[in-house]
Amino acid sequence: MNIIFVSNGLAKAKTLSMLQVSLIALALILLPVLLTLLLIVPQEAVVQKGVKSLTLPHLRFSFNNPQIHLDAYAVQLGEIQARMMRLDAQSDRLSKLAGEKPAMRTNTKVEDNKPSPKLTSNKTLSEGRGGPLVLSAPLSEMPDVVPPNITVLSTSMSEADLQKAIAELLVKIEFDTNRMGRIEAKLLQQGVLKDLLPNSSPIAVAFKSSSYGWRSDPFTGEKAFHEGLDFPADTGTPIYAAAGGIVTMAEDTSGYGKLVKVEHGAGLETRYAHNSKLLVKVGERVEKGQIVAEAGSTGRSTGPHLHYEIRLNGNALDPRQYLNASN
Repeated sequence: MNIIFVSNGLAKAKTLSMLQVSLIALALILLPVLLTLLLIVPQEAVVQKGVKSLTLPHLRFSFNNPQIHLDAYAVQLGEIQARMMRLDAQSDRLSKLAGEKPAMRTNTKVEDNKPSPKLTSNKTLSEGRGGPLVLSAPLSEMPDVVPPNITVLSTSMSEADLQKAIAELLVKIEFDTNRMGRIEAKLLQQGVLKDLLPNSSPIAVAFKSSSYGWRSDPFTGEKAFHEGLDFPADTGTPIYAAAGGIVTMAEDTSGYGKLVKVEHGAGLETRYAHNSKLLVKVGERVEKGQIVAEAGSTGRSTGPHLHYEIRLNGNALDPRQYLNASN
């Protein structure tokens, strides 16, 4: 069977066999299919090659559920960011304490409108002594800690290495935070924040019946550590806040008797014990030289006196160092 094609006009007619027509039709059908395959197959190869390259030298990232990895890293990076912000805030505080940014420093000075009490020597007072029984000396220094080795972050590390580096970075941030906390405490001890230091005498009595350090316990006679100073005083003698701060305790206790605690910031605290009367309440803000109690002989005491302590982060300090600094 033949097909005859006749063009317009007087042109010569063309004759095609049925086989030729079938081959032409098949070619027209297969041509789009071949073109589609040529466009799709190379793209799939490129994608597969890209996936392979990501799973070998770079972060081993799972394409099965990538959101799990992204969420986990987002949480870890968010924690790092929060800790870095706290670290920056603490660094700013230390800079202000060291006077590196005087224009940015906050005025932390407590107005001292009340004159400090004048000290008078009075050895005719009975030498009242007391305080809790402490058989070991307090810690005065925090041990130095060697910082951990930190893995440097790199885009060519595996997922396990990246997680290890993030964990080490968090440890490093924690180490720096603790280290700067110790530096802040030492700066306070060295008198950088003199306006907040308890360098004012808590009572108008110069003579001390029992000093800070080792002594024979007045009740048992055994060797014990005295964590404060004892000032002999008549019952009702005014007790003054050695520095401005917030009252954190004002209550009757077994060892200290009627006790007042004042927090001065940065872990610094003063204690006034064996009082006969408390004149402040918990949460009350007091100024340097303000009367907080009246002397007495409550608690573990042999007679009327003031037992006075200074503590830094719960660790007892020698109050004489602060009282001598004011002279």
